[in-house]
Amino acid sequence: MHSLRPLHNRLRRLVGQARPQFYDLAVESWEVSPAEEVEIAPGIWLPDQVEQIAQTEFGALPDILAQMRGDPAEPTPPTMGYRFRDVDFVDGVLHARGGQWHLRKQTRRGLGYPRPRQAISGALYESWIGNRWFGNWLLNDCLAYRLAEQAGHPVTSAPVRGGHIRRYEELLGMAPERIGDVHFDELVLFDDLHNNSGRQGRAQENRARLLAGRKPEPLPGVFIFRGASGDARLLENEAEIAERLEVEYGFRTLYVDRHDADQMVEAAGAAQLVVGVEGSQLAHGVIAMPPGGTVLTLQPADRVTTSLKLLTDCWRQRYAMVVGAGTARGYRVEWDQLRRTLDLIADQNPKNSS
Repeated sequence: MHSLRPLHNRLRRLVGQARPQFYDLAVESWEVSPAEEVEIAPGIWLPDQVEQIAQTEFGALPDILAQMRGDPAEPTPPTMGYRFRDVDFVDGVLHARGGQWHLRKQTRRGLGYPRPRQAISGALYESWIGNRWFGNWLLNDCLAYRLAEQAGHPVTSAPVRGGHIRRYEELLGMAPERIGDVHFDELVLFDDLHNNSGRQGRAQENRARLLAGRKPEPLPGVFIFRGASGDARLLENEAEIAERLEVEYGFRTLYVDRHDADQMVEAAGAAQLVVGVEGSQLAHGVIAMPPGGTVLTLQPADRVTTSLKLLTDCWRQRYAMVVGAGTARGYRVEWDQLRRTLDLIADQNPKNSS
């Protein structure tokens, strides 16, 4: 049987009918964690860093500055759950009557699709950004998994993967049903991107799961080496910075292509600082480092972002940045600039609270 839901939804837009938010199509909604005011710690950076920014990513400059200012009482929305009925999941897209929600890049195009033969009910915990970036999967989607398992039947379209992802799923006790194209008789989704105390509590639950049975040795910090992994962000003096942090500050350097998830957790689990090029590899440090620690990102001037600060806020950590000279294709962070930022962190940040 063929479904024309994509065509029907497109026609609704062409004739001027308002495009609903997908959540508006739910048959039921409920509050998982209430709205509240949350203290957001200010970011840490040297006074001249704003002048070094040439271009921002995932937000305009005023957004970056607002994030770095923090807020002693930020109004934070609730975490919500939503129940839907009669939803198709085809080629990475949820199709309901009246709306669509994309979770993956489509591989097929057309005005319709064959209706899936398999029918299930379950709770999806994945997101577009989690399917795109490892860091968002580990720090966002894996939090939403805790809600999906409470709903009764977690499902994901992500295939079984190896390496760090497979091991994190084991350590976090994640055992979802893997799906392809399916019809949902009943589907549960969560709006879970707001750092209320409920979400912060789940972040600490996931950290506790990773550290269960371990006694990590305290470290001044870890440097997580990015190199050529992920989207291009080439810090030309990355090796030099890593070496000087080891020699002068007692850091340990971690490599995503050499160290497994257990080694990452052991090293960052009692570290006071996680330092590295801004990117998903720093998620290994965020998820394991104790509350009160600091994540220091080294960023090119043409790609400055505070997207990771939304996650360090959730993990009750501080966030700092240094803006280097150059572009994502090649930039440098001078040692004196980094050293002065480390001094600023030491002045502002109390000792690790764990």
